[in-house]
Amino acid sequence: MSRDTREWAWEHSASRGNARLVLLSIADRIPDAQCVAWASLTSLMRRTNASRNAVRAAITALAVAGELEVLDDLDGPQHSTVYRLPQAAAWLAKVAAARKDDPEAYVEPPAASDPTPELDIERLRRHGIWPKTRSESDPPRQDLTGSESAPPRQNLTPPRVRSRPLPGSDSAPQNRSEPKVNRKDSSNGAAGLTSAADWQVDDACLSWAQQQGHLARLGEHGLQASDAKWRHHRADRSPRSAAAWAADWRSWIAREHSPTPQRPNLYALPGGTPPPQTGMTRTEAHMAALLAAVDDPTGTE
Repeated sequence: MSRDTREWAWEHSASRGNARLVLLSIADRIPDAQCVAWASLTSLMRRTNASRNAVRAAITALAVAGELEVLDDLDGPQHSTVYRLPQAAAWLAKVAAARKDDPEAYVEPPAASDPTPELDIERLRRHGIWPKTRSESDPPRQDLTGSESAPPRQNLTPPRVRSRPLPGSDSAPQNRSEPKVNRKDSSNGAAGLTSAADWQVDDACLSWAQQQGHLARLGEHGLQASDAKWRHHRADRSPRSAAAWAADWRSWIAREHSPTPQRPNLYALPGGTPPPQTGMTRTEAHMAALLAAVDDPTGTE
């Protein structure tokens, strides 16, 4: 039956974006023509790859559009929320009535006047959905449809995230993993932002370069040259945090090519022309070598 419900969602639903993904995720769980299914908020987040707030907003939008109902008087397994697709239920009932005698009969498209069938609670019990038996001491479930009686949304900030700075002096860095030299502007309006020229390579970046083999690959002088090149190319960038500059610097160092040993001098061969002057590019040096080879006598003249 979930196939028929999904077909209704694909063909007749007006939902878009996250709301459509949430609707299809619930439709995929529909066991019968009543179009009732249970789903936890976590499972919908995992299926749609959306945040908690995005899923809640999608459920609200679907409820306002009349394509989804939150059945607060029913409970799913582990007290999960129970949903119904009323328009899909009305459509399936309409199709079943029209094709009762003729399976190939034409069915008119869904209309707002199509009646929604009454729920059969006994049939819902087979799928783990039961009427809610709540004691007076149980807290009320939060209404995700945004009704006026719904309690205010709770603060979703994890309890371990600090909303105020750590105790200490004003000049101390808030992020303990960043050295003070990269946070010298933390007292002004742009707290924690610095330019690429002022940013200093910290011990963490040096340890990373050594552990990843970049220090051995480039050498100490090569690493210094790569750092200077990085600062030249980042001179016109807007200030960033120390962590952002560190990540950008590591990406740059990882892409740097290892210095290759000097190639043999082709101009040292007998009969060759004088060695190329310093400053020739590799292409110019190769062209000069080819011209020297053409000028050499071959004995076949």
